[in-house]
Amino acid sequence: MSINKEVKRVTTNTLMMMKQAGEKISMLTAYDYSFAKIIDAAGIDAILVGDSASNVMAGHETTLPITLDQMIYHASSVIRGVQRCLVVVDLPFGTYQSNSEIALASAIRIMKETGAHAIKLEGGEEAIDSIRKIVSAGIPVMGHLGLTPQSIYKFGTYAVRAKEEAEAEKLKTDAKLLQDAGCFATVLEKIPAELAKEVTESLLIPVIGIGAGKYCDGQVLVMHDMLGINTEFKPKFLRQYLNVFEQATDAVKSYITDVKSSDFPNDKEQY
Repeated sequence: MSINKEVKRVTTNTLMMMKQAGEKISMLTAYDYSFAKIIDAAGIDAILVGDSASNVMAGHETTLPITLDQMIYHASSVIRGVQRCLVVVDLPFGTYQSNSEIALASAIRIMKETGAHAIKLEGGEEAIDSIRKIVSAGIPVMGHLGLTPQSIYKFGTYAVRAKEEAEAEKLKTDAKLLQDAGCFATVLEKIPAELAKEVTESLLIPVIGIGAGKYCDGQVLVMHDMLGINTEFKPKFLRQYLNVFEQATDAVKSYITDVKSSDFPNDKEQY
């Protein structure tokens, strides 16, 4: 019996029970009411209101430009479309890195102004003080290790992380630190599958992978990527389930043709 189907609302505790039962966790990003409603109704376990909105919604090159106010807007829209799944919201760049007091204030704004269920932030040891502060206020925190897009200018590339032993050891240490600091789950992004397997098996909390192989407790993808809305991004780890860009383009072309030929509206489509 699926734990997902047994609960009326998915919570952080639900994800923990799923890990313990060996049931994989499904997660997708969403940024607006309409898609959140579709994704939730389909039976997703969790929605991430990702700072990837900076890329796929606003057209920025990186996740860095998006603001806390903009994340609150997107998260509020998503929450209004959700009846059942867990909703996690990214803390955007600049809202938690400087000190734990600012991090807590940012997390409180998201929880109070959106109705979301948890927040996510990037980083290991360097983010521990902020994580502890937020968790101590009763706010669930999801961690994020491996490729951390908010640090892209530090990395200088979107290549696979933790391939070298030193970085892999740090990631394993950081994962334990996140768990000890009270994170209810963590994301591992774009790291070797065997390393992700080792981390997943070493932690009591769920591990959600993106480009981290099949051994994680669950998977997350950017909605625009897996639906084929965004056609430029085609990494190895992405499975595209639809080609919305092509289908939408064809639909728009048909509409233009029908308007220009006076076929739309027809007699049945007017009052």
